[in-house]
Amino acid sequence: MGNPKLIPYETIVRATSGEPEAVEEVLRHYSRRIRLAALENGHVNTDTEDSIKQRLITALFQFRFD
Repeated sequence: MGNPKLIPYETIVRATSGEPEAVEEVLRHYSRRIRLAALENGHVNTDTEDSIKQRLITALFQFRFD
């Protein structure tokens, strides 16, 4: 069994192919880190949070396994 802190390889492959459930799983996995990065003055800036999520999704679709 792999490291439970890592997203399974198969999930990454499915997410890079655009499978919605896999993309959602990746977003769920990083949700705490995203919220922490979006904190401003003790409050979550939802625009920043949305921007980070969008950049993560964009990076998933550009990822190559070469």
